[in-house]
Amino acid sequence: MKTESTDPIHSSLGDYYATVIDSVGDGVIVIGLDGIITLCNPAAEEISGYSRRQALGASFEKLFAQETTLLEMVTKTIRTGITISDHENVVLRDHGRFKPVGVTCYPLVLPSGENIGAILTLKDITYIRDLEAAVRQADRLSTLGTLAAGLAHEVKNPLGGIKGAAQLLEQELTEDSEQREYTRIMIRETERIDHIIRELLDLASPRGLKLSPVNLHRVLGDILQLQNHTILQRDITLNAHFDPSIPAIMADKELLTRLFLNLILNAIDAVGDSGSLTVTSRVLSDYCLSQNERRSRMVAVEICDDGPGIPPEDLENIWTPFFSTKSGGTGLGLTICHKIVAEHRGMIKAESTPGHGTKFTILLPLIQ
Repeated sequence: MKTESTDPIHSSLGDYYATVIDSVGDGVIVIGLDGIITLCNPAAEEISGYSRRQALGASFEKLFAQETTLLEMVTKTIRTGITISDHENVVLRDHGRFKPVGVTCYPLVLPSGENIGAILTLKDITYIRDLEAAVRQADRLSTLGTLAAGLAHEVKNPLGGIKGAAQLLEQELTEDSEQREYTRIMIRETERIDHIIRELLDLASPRGLKLSPVNLHRVLGDILQLQNHTILQRDITLNAHFDPSIPAIMADKELLTRLFLNLILNAIDAVGDSGSLTVTSRVLSDYCLSQNERRSRMVAVEICDDGPGIPPEDLENIWTPFFSTKSGGTGLGLTICHKIVAEHRGMIKAESTPGHGTKFTILLPLIQ
């Protein structure tokens, strides 16, 4: 008669290896030759969106029926015993959202050489895709900024001549002259163009960061307090949820104030006469902005509104200079915001669903 092993050494080794697998940052799923999932660690639960209870004992093919690339990799590894990797084409669907995932499928082989299944490792590479998009956007803005700076310098001098001539003409006309109003329009419009040119030069010319310890919550709180006075006649609610553990960070206070003021004003404009705006801060303790950088802490500031949202076709262009959905906007505000965040070695992204509001997320290094 066979009895179960009660060897404490083997028992403790089993617990040890289970703890190791559960502690791994990448998702690990083990599939038997029959296609049944026999192991699923916490990281795999988070990445796939399936709990361990849902996964264990379930058919991998049925559970991941929509992920054809993933199914092909597992099937091929089980059949051939070779390792397959794909860090470009696998996207998991998690509660209606798409998540890019780097995948490697290894054969599960006994010491005797017998192949008994497959080990699937999953790595959430959302931050890598975000970084790649940010780098492409930064390169694009750098090129446009250089072009804009040259154009601004060429336009500035003749514009000054036009404004000066209009001012002289205005002085020659009597107060009741109908033509005097035309000269005022000319002066006002040249001043508007001059404002755009100054913003273009700000975008193109790095002024250098003036770093000092900055209390983010004080900056955000001052902006919200100021805006509370401007919305007294409107049914708008401003909410703040700040993480009190966040220390002061090394940053340029003037530029961060400009960044957050611009985003908060945009959110207030988006909600119109009624709605709510929420500003949240939190710490991301295990985040990195590139594959080669060691993971470090980042501060995340989220500015959410419940306005009409941004259509997908517009969301792709919001960082592009001169793109604006406002009738009187220059289309440079968000472009300058992007530049300010990039100069602080951070990242900014926008998420929006038409009819359900917009969320801007700003990530800044937690450097003290």
